[in-house]
Amino acid sequence: MIEQTRQRGRTGQAGPEHRVVIVGAGMAGVQTAVALRERGFEGPVTLLGEELHPPYDRPPLSKAVLLGKADGSAFDIDFDGLGVALRLGVRASGLRPADRELDTSAGPFPYDTLVLATGAEPIGLPGTEGAPGVHVLRTLDDAAGLRGVLAGQRDVVVVGAGWIGAEFATAAREAGCAVTVVEAADRPLAGTLPAEVAAPMAAWYAEAGAELRTGARVARVEPGAVVLGDGARLSADAVVVGIGARAATGWLAGSGIGLGTHGEIAADASLRTTLPGVYAAGDCASYPSRRSGERLLVHHWDNALQAPRTVAANIVGEAPATYDPVPYFWSEQFGRFVQYAGHHTPADTLLWRGDPAEPSWTVCWLRDSRLTATLTVGRPRDLTQSRKLIATATPMNPTTLPNPTIPLKSATL
Repeated sequence: MIEQTRQRGRTGQAGPEHRVVIVGAGMAGVQTAVALRERGFEGPVTLLGEELHPPYDRPPLSKAVLLGKADGSAFDIDFDGLGVALRLGVRASGLRPADRELDTSAGPFPYDTLVLATGAEPIGLPGTEGAPGVHVLRTLDDAAGLRGVLAGQRDVVVVGAGWIGAEFATAAREAGCAVTVVEAADRPLAGTLPAEVAAPMAAWYAEAGAELRTGARVARVEPGAVVLGDGARLSADAVVVGIGARAATGWLAGSGIGLGTHGEIAADASLRTTLPGVYAAGDCASYPSRRSGERLLVHHWDNALQAPRTVAANIVGEAPATYDPVPYFWSEQFGRFVQYAGHHTPADTLLWRGDPAEPSWTVCWLRDSRLTATLTVGRPRDLTQSRKLIATATPMNPTTLPNPTIPLKSATL
């Protein structure tokens, strides 16, 4: 603490000798480096990436990159021009907070401030890790490996009907593959949406020519086939597993850093961790949301984009910044653009805007007359307006809200 105080100037900002090390070169890590420079931070910044590829954006992996319409999605950032030392192929292996040193595959990195932005890693299907023909979709190398599968118009089995499963199934059908999606729950997106909202989305699979099998569990994967618990055999030249992701925090064992119930880093409202001088941002961290009344763990692009601004503001010593945005994400599946804003709970009241049998519709969740979340299909204006209404906790009129011809901003009390 004495050293940290010495390296901060009279204004409380980090001085020119203050060393910031960022672990993780995905969106959260890259944007932290950029935000620091934008706020005038002059000290050395080191950005460590585990992959050998230059830092890249992930959403195109399940779309343009997967379909061979783009070779990659590298960020258009001049790291040398920013004065950011980019070190690729470096894996973090441990943290020694008493020494303020990060242990890595390239040796120790001393720091004054450390930012953890290691993201999340896909959950594998038990018993299939490393098996030939079994894939996940998280990295550029994953997408490159699957590109050949799609180009060959193979028989594909997707395990998991969540967001990533639906997006991959969409790309596979576009490429001409025969696609079967296997979901253990009774509906797609069971961990995210209630049954009445997921029901019309389940019909999208058949419309696109993909088979959706719900209430089905994988017993084993054999060469050329997936065997289900009921004995059914599905032809499979490739198996893509999309059953979720977990925060990439295993390397922090023994560091003393506080973790949440899902193994993620439990950051405070300013995205500080329980260790002095250590922040966390993006998929690897949860934060307390005053708006939602609970701790949120958000594995989506917008969170990785916004959180670094709060981290950078606190590092440079601006007025204490807290993090509590309206969560947002989108998904492109089966020719539809799906967007979600906010955070709902099963106790919230659900109201429809429009007919789910039509090409576009919206679902709203209310709590004490205030909007807590919206899911829109082909209604971007509803999404844009709802984000503002959720942020301002504006009371809504439950009588006019369901009318899709009335703008959401006009359906207030």
